[in-house]
Amino acid sequence: MAWSIADVARMSGVTSRTLRHYDEIGLLPAAWTGSNGHRHYERDDLLRLQQILLMRELGLGLKEIRAVLDRQVDRVAVLREHHERLLAERARLGTLARTVARTITELEEDAPMAQINRPENLFEGFEPDPEMDAEVQERWPEAYEESRQASAGMTEADIERWQREVTAQMIRFAEFMAAGTPVDDPAVQAEVDAHYRNVSRFWKPTAEAYKGMALMYVEDPRFRENFDRIAAGLAAYQRDAMGVYADTRLS
Repeated sequence: MAWSIADVARMSGVTSRTLRHYDEIGLLPAAWTGSNGHRHYERDDLLRLQQILLMRELGLGLKEIRAVLDRQVDRVAVLREHHERLLAERARLGTLARTVARTITELEEDAPMAQINRPENLFEGFEPDPEMDAEVQERWPEAYEESRQASAGMTEADIERWQREVTAQMIRFAEFMAAGTPVDDPAVQAEVDAHYRNVSRFWKPTAEAYKGMALMYVEDPRFRENFDRIAAGLAAYQRDAMGVYADTRLS
């Protein structure tokens, strides 16, 4: 019995895009491909996907997972490295718990968002979704590698400073939106230019890629939720502003 890629995506919760990526890198090859180009998976493939998802849940990277599944590395060595990651994850979760506790206290005290001393504290302890990384890697492989190399050289202080900059910029966009400032207003576009330059520290997107990023802010609930924490509708406002910038400055 075989299942289509759409069936597997529905059953597992893994997007078709990610399944195609797993196939392309040899992590989860499809059992066969139909004449229409659609991938199909059999029982052993589903069992392999289950193992992949389990190891992703444990924090292993795609290369490590493939090595384990293909028996190319010492499992003890992989588990030892994973144990170190778990200790780091425990520390991160402690930070995340403190973030939530601090937010609860501020909400119980009816502190308005504008008066929170450090709005970036709302996001302290959060980290990118691994599946989202896979999707970004598939869509913009060269940009993903550039970004990965740039972020690898960042210290904890650099990351904290970058988080503050990002949150402060989101708040400035929210202030423009609340004031009813058109997205093509020079002041808004100057803020978008700052955003583009900040992104370019990691990778330099083309007009098409920059629009794609803007669209992902709205369409991907994981991104949109972060914007909505600042102000409802902010993701759409910034998407439109970035679209104007891409058309006028990058095309």
